[in-house]
Amino acid sequence: MKLMRRNWQGDEDYWLVREFLREVLMLNARREWSWPLYRWDYWRWHVNENIFYLPLEEQVFLWEGDDGLLRAVLNPDAPGEAAFQVHPAVSSAELEEEMIAVAEEHLAVVGEDGTRRLRVWDPEAEAMRDDILARRGYTQRPVYEHQRRRSMDGEITDVPVADGYTVRALGGPEELPARSWASWRAFHPDEPDEAYDGWEWYRNVQRAPLYRRDLDIVAEAPGGEIAAFCTVWFDDVTRIAAFEPVGTTPEHQRLGLGKAVMAEGLRRARWLGATLATVSSYAEPAHTLYESMGFTTFDRAGLWERAW
Repeated sequence: MKLMRRNWQGDEDYWLVREFLREVLMLNARREWSWPLYRWDYWRWHVNENIFYLPLEEQVFLWEGDDGLLRAVLNPDAPGEAAFQVHPAVSSAELEEEMIAVAEEHLAVVGEDGTRRLRVWDPEAEAMRDDILARRGYTQRPVYEHQRRRSMDGEITDVPVADGYTVRALGGPEELPARSWASWRAFHPDEPDEAYDGWEWYRNVQRAPLYRRDLDIVAEAPGGEIAAFCTVWFDDVTRIAAFEPVGTTPEHQRLGLGKAVMAEGLRRARWLGATLATVSSYAEPAHTLYESMGFTTFDRAGLWERAW
């Protein structure tokens, strides 16, 4: 099949990529050898809309077959990071070489000294891509994303909630400032409060098509503040419930709140019909938390980097 490359052309491509990712994920037995749908939604409406502001028309590329159907997508994650989405029916060394070359030309970042850099998160199952990256001068770093999964048929741990705390769904718009502040405290514990940039970004999170407020789970502390949270992204086509993000503010840690909000998210997702739950982890504390909640099976994606 002859493949033709084109640039991103607008909102219609956003929906086209969504359906493509669903198809590829199911063909890959729901393994994350390409992005799952929630990651595309989360990247489009939060990561890029709120943080990086990368121009989609210049950094997202689509390959279509002579039948007009989408067969591959190249997109950035962070600046200088490339993500590859490939339909298994067209996977080939020729296509991989072309996609990597396009990434190097359009997605690499240029340092003050003129050095270009590109990073690729590559699933370990993609041995052909690993070989090509190595030949092109990329080096694998000792950093891995653990793409964890668990069946929803398994037991969901019954986690008692600490005295005075309540686990529930996020409330209405009036709670967005508190939800945003909890996220800041959980993921920026060492930064000064003056660096906090407000809560309006959370409106974009809620614009993502997969977002459901009844699956945006929080733990409310005795004083009324949000102490922990997890957002569950349920896709009723692939029947996957993905957890992203999960966090607890520093002053409320070691109370089992992370487990408590995850347990509630799992129960709600199973009731909706999810048959698989997923979550990604990078460091030992997160590994330990997710394993305790049944996410013991995982694939890994390694980080490759080239500077030239």
